[in-house]
Amino acid sequence: MTKKTTYLLGILLTILIGTFLYWKFCCCCSCKNTKEEKVIGTCTTGMGDYNIFNLSGNGINYQCYDNFKFQKDGFINLLPVSDSINSGIDLLKSSFEKNPNQKLTITGYYTKDEKNTSAFPDLGLARANDVKNYFVSKGIAADKFETKSEMRDSWSMVGDTVLGPIDLFVDNKETATAAPSEDWNALKAKINANPLILYFNTNQSEINLTAEERQKVADISKYLDHVADAKVSAVGHTDNVGDRTKNTQLGQNRADFAKEYLAKNGISADRIISSSKGPDEPIADNATTEGKAKNRRTVVTIQ
Repeated sequence: MTKKTTYLLGILLTILIGTFLYWKFCCCCSCKNTKEEKVIGTCTTGMGDYNIFNLSGNGINYQCYDNFKFQKDGFINLLPVSDSINSGIDLLKSSFEKNPNQKLTITGYYTKDEKNTSAFPDLGLARANDVKNYFVSKGIAADKFETKSEMRDSWSMVGDTVLGPIDLFVDNKETATAAPSEDWNALKAKINANPLILYFNTNQSEINLTAEERQKVADISKYLDHVADAKVSAVGHTDNVGDRTKNTQLGQNRADFAKEYLAKNGISADRIISSSKGPDEPIADNATTEGKAKNRRTVVTIQ
């Protein structure tokens, strides 16, 4: 064997050993799909918790050292989502097809020092809803999911990126009990009896939600997830000051703005119908300043 051949074999051996060691010890860049049962794992970075992407249940067991990521104070998951997560979602879709009673609960986390920039009651629920919408975009029905949230003192971050504030729990029950249809009828009745009403100042289209209004958005989103053919109605209203035709257009603008706002918060624009009644249906006396303010509104209900 020549000296040159020995030298090349040494280089090749070094490359092979390095590749093996990288594969064996780089714990945060590999995914597993085995029959061995495992619980949700965490990686500690010194800045808080970091959940791995984990799907374990009847017919599925997939763990990946990755997860959805969000900007601090943000509720839209950062794209692109990794191929490792998408592979797990494909397996979940197959598992749901084989086990039609399975459900997935998505828990979104948020920290006490984050600002809630969403229309939901808290940032964790908004993050869980956005992740649910990503699963739905991959072909899984929305009624396969439940969402909830939990506040933590801290969470792992790199710069302004929040790492993996999402937990996933696959319901292992052989026969999950479906909510009866009358439950959703009751929720619809509750939403429409005390609808989401968004008030506007003259010539303004800004939305600042109260805690009660945020809960109404969450209720609307939940109803739409479980009633596939349901639609949201956003109807704009104005006071009687000025030209009627212009007020009708102003009411439409307000309804369209509400539709866009809800769509940005994870409610499909295709399921929101916006329209205007202009000044035709006042709920208060237009002769007073207070009455006019109450009439400048958009009413959001379930059709």
